[in-house]
Amino acid sequence: MGKKKIKLISGIVAAALTCSVAFGGCSLISTNTAKDMKRTIAEVDISKTEAFKTEFGDSSSYFDAIGTTKVIKRELITYFVNVGYSYMQQYGWTAEETFTRLADGLVENAVLTQYATMYLLQQKAAEDPSALEKFRSLSGSDHEEYEKYEYLLGENSDEVKLAKYSLMASVNASIDSIEKRKLQYSSNSAGADKRTAPDNVDEQQDDFYPKKKNPSGQYVRPDGTVINENDADKNYVIDYDIYTGYSSLKSCGTYAGDRGDFLSEKSTTATRVQAYYEYISTLIRFNLVDEKKENIKDFNSLIYRDNEYVSQLKVRVINKYYDMYEEERIEKLIDDSSYLDTAYNLLYNKQKNSYKTEADFSSAMGSMSDTSFILYAAEAEDGGTFGFVYNILLPYSASQEAKLAEYKSLYADDKVDSGLSSKYYYNRNQLLKNIKTTDQRKAWFNGEEEYSFEAEGKVDNYFGNSGWLFFENNLTDTDRYKPLNKYVGKYAYNGNVVKTKDGEYIFGSPVELTIDDMLKEFNDYVNYVLNGYSTSGASHVTFDNNYNASTWTNANGYYDNTNFYTGEQNDDKQDQIDYGKLVYASGKVGITADRGNVLNPDENNAQYWAMSAVNELQYAYTTDTGVLSQYLGYTVEAGDTTYIKEFEYAAHEAVNNGAGSFTVCAGDYGWHLIYVTYTFDIGADNDGRAVYTPNWKENLTKEGTFEYMFYEWIKANDVEDISTTRQTQIINRYKKDKETVTKYEKAYKNLTNIS
Repeated sequence: MGKKKIKLISGIVAAALTCSVAFGGCSLISTNTAKDMKRTIAEVDISKTEAFKTEFGDSSSYFDAIGTTKVIKRELITYFVNVGYSYMQQYGWTAEETFTRLADGLVENAVLTQYATMYLLQQKAAEDPSALEKFRSLSGSDHEEYEKYEYLLGENSDEVKLAKYSLMASVNASIDSIEKRKLQYSSNSAGADKRTAPDNVDEQQDDFYPKKKNPSGQYVRPDGTVINENDADKNYVIDYDIYTGYSSLKSCGTYAGDRGDFLSEKSTTATRVQAYYEYISTLIRFNLVDEKKENIKDFNSLIYRDNEYVSQLKVRVINKYYDMYEEERIEKLIDDSSYLDTAYNLLYNKQKNSYKTEADFSSAMGSMSDTSFILYAAEAEDGGTFGFVYNILLPYSASQEAKLAEYKSLYADDKVDSGLSSKYYYNRNQLLKNIKTTDQRKAWFNGEEEYSFEAEGKVDNYFGNSGWLFFENNLTDTDRYKPLNKYVGKYAYNGNVVKTKDGEYIFGSPVELTIDDMLKEFNDYVNYVLNGYSTSGASHVTFDNNYNASTWTNANGYYDNTNFYTGEQNDDKQDQIDYGKLVYASGKVGITADRGNVLNPDENNAQYWAMSAVNELQYAYTTDTGVLSQYLGYTVEAGDTTYIKEFEYAAHEAVNNGAGSFTVCAGDYGWHLIYVTYTFDIGADNDGRAVYTPNWKENLTKEGTFEYMFYEWIKANDVEDISTTRQTQIINRYKKDKETVTKYEKAYKNLTNIS
């Protein structure tokens, strides 16, 4: 499935330096001699349980090759230095609580490792009869511990390389942090402005490690031969190493490009050596490195390094088992989807009984996410449907807001249901006519985070008048970084920018957009994206008859209208405002809505790409920043909402027209360009109102589909025999005090007694 289940923190983070100072003079340091560090604090042997014999049957004798796991004091102190001290600070734990919890965590990890090792060894022996003896041999005292795990995973496998890379990257990050502090690093940003960024910015792929390339940019094996995409044996070479200052930066591969502009400019061999020595000194103070017996200049020769590497390999062993387990479950579920159907129907019926009213259903809409599904939609009492919308808000200027406040006072009228006369709406329209907005992403240049980059020569076929895009890692290195979520990334900053040699940004006069300019940008960029990404199921943006997309003007004399009444009165004898007359434009993006794939970034998924294009424009222009953090936008109820009446009317009009529809309406905050991302169009089933009928066989393995997300949700929740997670299931079965686990608490009593 591609998602890793557990991670192990390795390397000393900068906060650990505080830890070493805080405990520098106490028994944690002084009594832990090299001999004391090897004391056993717990022993684990899951083969002693009846569950083990039942589950592994004739293969249970394989456990002799695995043997009892001894958890030693050195591991406990390493775990404490890595994360324990920060836990004490964060949660207010005492030393006794902290070391007891950490010891228990190490025991659980030993249980999981033994189980996963047994499972993988059993699988390997089934394919290769000599595997058991090979593993037994590598488990002997004449071999290093990491050798048996490398063999189990495959010596040249990606899992082994990921373990090595994870360790090296964490050590480099720790030394970087120390070196930056020594060099008095501060952010180059000119200000503290923030603007919400899309999901996955600078997030690495879970299975990434740097791979060596030849001068032509082709991946190569250790012998230099080129690796082709269809080759069965790829055997990539890790292009990365730890930079200590004693080693050459040139020999560290891609690390040189990962260290950032500051260290690239300021770091010297001397400052790196100083930072590395401070890092090693922390390990020395905790007796994790012996400076008298070990060559501290060579990190890869340290026992600490080997121990951390073994820890990383154990994580990979456990995760590989989880991946195999998931694949088995998926195969069974695809062949027989009755289990998922049962789980689906249980949730459906529960929601059917819960969503009795519009209010109940609307509340559920607000919590909809990848792990909170809506399978049943309540029927709207007065017709209409429910949905989600994006909102691009083009606001009034300060002077226009002042004028608007004046109009509200001047044209107040209690004979109208809104409390404001037609003259108010006419005059407000004259202000709206002159609203001009600008690109709001300036904060991504010189704010709290610098995300901008010059796209020339790095990104092909981007849209706009400047050469500035954002989120370079995600856009230019898709092998390493995850794609941005619901964000295309090809809409260039709409303005003039120059970056000086000192890294400062100089901005020219911003490009100002009226509402008509904004609609042209909307039309052109959405069409650009659909033409570039979607190969089927999409057509161009089309406008209704109320807007002329040839001249980019309203077709009905919008600004000349002086009568905004419906001609009817309410029960209180008040004239009613016709909010339809406040809709400036409307239309639809030509997509075929696919409820099961709305969040799936498939190249043919027009619904996803259209939504992503509009979302990017929303990030660029809306001053309603609250919508940027919503899952699919704002929820729109079928009936009354808490939104201003103009927005409510226009949103209902768009939602009732289906996903891909849009409206533009006037309001007291400015212009609202409303785009419908998702609607609960109801399809009748045998006994109710189903939102979506799943196709397990077709979509279960496709990331982003409803079926995929529902399966992920099933795994993460306690439903029938899957339990909460496979990890919890294993621990509950095999972590049995006095049966599989023997603890020696006296061995670390001096740690729990620290005040």
